Amino acid sequence: MPRVFRRVSRRRALQGAAAGFVVFGLLLWWLLPLGEAPPSGTITFSTGTKAGVYQDYGQRLRKAFRQDMPNLTVKLMTSDGSQENVKRVATGGADFTIAAADAVDTYALGHQPGADRLRGVARLYDDYVQLVVPRDSDIRSVADLRGKRVAIGPTRSGVRLIADRVLTAAGIDPEKDVTPSSYGIADGPERLKKGKLDAFFWSGGLPTEGLRNLAETFTFRFVPISAALVAKLHAQGGATRYYRSTNMPESAYPSIQNGLAVPTIAVANLLMTRKDMNPRLTEWVTRAVIKSRDEIGAHVHSAQLVDLRTAIYTDPLPLHEGARRYYLSVKP
Repeated sequence: MPRVFRRVSRRRALQGAAAGFVVFGLLLWWLLPLGEAPPSGTITFSTGTKAGVYQDYGQRLRKAFRQDMPNLTVKLMTSDGSQENVKRVATGGADFTIAAADAVDTYALGHQPGADRLRGVARLYDDYVQLVVPRDSDIRSVADLRGKRVAIGPTRSGVRLIADRVLTAAGIDPEKDVTPSSYGIADGPERLKKGKLDAFFWSGGLPTEGLRNLAETFTFRFVPISAALVAKLHAQGGATRYYRSTNMPESAYPSIQNGLAVPTIAVANLLMTRKDMNPRLTEWVTRAVIKSRDEIGAHVHSAQLVDLRTAIYTDPLPLHEGARRYYLSVKP
């Protein structure tokens, strides 16, 4: 081959190699968000009760964060549920948490400390109110709870908020017309099984591990919460606007529901933080939550319902700036 052609071929080869490195660099920049090292440091995540969805979801989110941000330490804190979670983040006791929209709004409407600092990261999935009784119970409606031993959830839980409101809508005083107790999903199922409770309220994603485990050794059923009762709930005003009349699908607990859907209430769950949380860190956290949906959803069914198209709607909370940056970066 003439020398001139060898020189041209060599030049073209070098140009091709350079172009390849540029493409590789751009691809690497795209795969590593923002083209920079992942955030590091320590954050605290408030979850929920044992046997509840918040706890399971929080544990799996920590693994997802570790994959994307290996130098970020995530400390998990158990809690009674939504009410405690909201207060912890608002007052600096935790950095991120999951809480139901009605609990968030109740905290804000009460002008509680730090309420104006709360910010949304993502709308996640819906909680379903599950009113559980033994299969042979004579309780067929919420009104039939009068005079019964009823677990209405821990004082600082989202369950307690909803149970009190549902009972009131049915004309039942939660303190006087039932024998109330503060048992939750961690201990309520076992007490129902032993006959120490007549019914218990639970609000959580579907299915909830505590109830799925109970179904393996004890036959129970769900008491319906009618659309008419939900309308009475809405008449109470305030945060009750976040309650939606719906049906618990028959696939939630197949061995218990026997192909029947159950009328009940749903309320959205929000991933939340504070206004002062680092925007770059929050952007990475938001990305990891959306990215890990399918992986976590294989174990926590509720996580399958996390949707990029609806995640941005974190009412009643405004979006955190870091979360906003992420959603803008993936906008079609």
